[in-house]
Amino acid sequence: MKVLSAVAWPYANGPRHLGHVAGFGVPSDVFSRYMRMAGHDVLMVSGSDEHGTPILVLADQAGVSPREFVDTNHAVIAAELTDLGCSYDLYTRTTTANHYAVAQELFTQVWRNGYMVEQTTQGAISPSTGRTLPDRYIEGTCPICGYAEARGDQCDNCGNQLDATDLIDPRSRINGETPRFVETQHFLLDLPALADALRTWLEGREASGTWRPNVIRFSLNILDDIRPRAMTRDIDWGIPVPLDGWRDNPSKRLYVWFDAVVGYLSASVEWARRTGDPERWREWWNDPQALSYYFMGKDNITFHSQIWPAELLGYAGRGERGGEPGVFGELNLPTEVVSSEYLTMEGRQFSTSRGYTVLVRDVLDRYGPDGIRYFICAAGPESQDANFTWRDFVQRNNSELVAGWGNLVSRTAAMVAKNFGEVPAPGPLEPVDEQVRATVLAGFDGVGHLLERHRQKAAIAEAMRVVGEVNAYVSRTEPFKLKGADERERLATVLHTLVQCVSDLNTILAPFLPHAANRVDAVLGGDGAFVPMPRLETVAGLDAGDEGRSYPVITGDYSGTPRWQSRPVVVGTPISKPAPVFTKLDESVVDEELARAEGR
Repeated sequence: MKVLSAVAWPYANGPRHLGHVAGFGVPSDVFSRYMRMAGHDVLMVSGSDEHGTPILVLADQAGVSPREFVDTNHAVIAAELTDLGCSYDLYTRTTTANHYAVAQELFTQVWRNGYMVEQTTQGAISPSTGRTLPDRYIEGTCPICGYAEARGDQCDNCGNQLDATDLIDPRSRINGETPRFVETQHFLLDLPALADALRTWLEGREASGTWRPNVIRFSLNILDDIRPRAMTRDIDWGIPVPLDGWRDNPSKRLYVWFDAVVGYLSASVEWARRTGDPERWREWWNDPQALSYYFMGKDNITFHSQIWPAELLGYAGRGERGGEPGVFGELNLPTEVVSSEYLTMEGRQFSTSRGYTVLVRDVLDRYGPDGIRYFICAAGPESQDANFTWRDFVQRNNSELVAGWGNLVSRTAAMVAKNFGEVPAPGPLEPVDEQVRATVLAGFDGVGHLLERHRQKAAIAEAMRVVGEVNAYVSRTEPFKLKGADERERLATVLHTLVQCVSDLNTILAPFLPHAANRVDAVLGGDGAFVPMPRLETVAGLDAGDEGRSYPVITGDYSGTPRWQSRPVVVGTPISKPAPVFTKLDESVVDEELARAEGR
């Protein structure tokens, strides 16, 4: 089965914090790794989202050009995600000529089909800079429910779509000033003309029963107040509007949220071009049997269950005005929008602007990727808001990773190394051996079924439950007491069973903990390359307009991904005394990190 794993595009305004990767980064990688192991042909794509007013504002503050600003941040984000282990087939960026061309093709065909209409609208201007303020960067009181922090596009409290002019006491999120509203010409995506097609699609998704209830409810509710939405902006940083009378206008560009979601398609096209088979992307986009899963935080549901599907429907001519597809053909609508809730930190919202945050790079450098990947999988904001605390992070690392899984690996390898130096040949199995083997084998079906349904918290809990069962097997069989010559066959049987169980558990835990999976493989006598890892590469631009330009991308060869099944361990494989798989954290980490967060 072809499976598109479409991962939210991080905004290139700076390094990522844990709240970001808890919503899109780790969940998408766990799913993609599992689906590859299950035998599916996965294409995992994303990139840095680099347009929009906030980039201009921050670049001005930094004293650099917008291009220099996003070049720096794209490289930082790509390195973070690589080190986190996110196995992208291609992680690219929105400032490539390839992306410009794909976005302009989508816009032009939607316009040809009659779903992009020109209107005079009210645009918000920053009085201090004269620049356009995007609706998402205007806050105020919702006129419907009274929520004080509604945005200029929607209210996150009641879910209603809004215009910035609807807000009571609107203010700029950038500098707090009151925006000035002026008349301006823009192209609006005619969502009402696509509403029936959107509803039919969403109701079909609801009937499938696969979407998270909060996501499908929100997606259907926003159709009740659907209205046209501007897809161009008064700004000089972005993709030119590809129509006569507009393309040479230096102050009109495509809305960043029009072009960002097109990135899933443009990244797929770029990936195919870089493989030497330029049309291969169609296997994931034009084949109606292919599946597509979109990963993001809940603040982006609107753009993935309404705006992006509407763009796709408009491009194919499937709204009330009819029309026909453009050169990309009829493109698949999302199979599922996999949205996570919010992650808070010590009970407070992450805030980069206020300095209250935990940067991904800091966690990776100080503690490595295993602990934070495990925390996000086990306690992240899957279907409700979750709270990250340093105490919980340390506790889960020490009691679950180190004392649970790491201890099982280490003592198994240590006993084998001490008594045989290699995987021993087993004798006859006793019921206790057969029982633990059956429990572990059942873990493949149990954990796999949960991962297919994006229930990663339940999946890793089930995997760790099985780890507990194997640790209990050690306590029941007490191999460390089997010292007599007449007990050597029994010792070999127990240790062989343990090595097999640990090997299978390593396979089951590999999507969650790929870095550790390679270390465990080495402990068990393997080459330490059990699961493929992503790599950061510098590539050249593909098109005119990108001459002489190079930039980093994340890519990888995942053809060596192991299958989601038990692999018999090989008798005679050498096993040496192991080094610890995980590092126990001192309790002082809690106070140290809290002090850093408070700037002490």
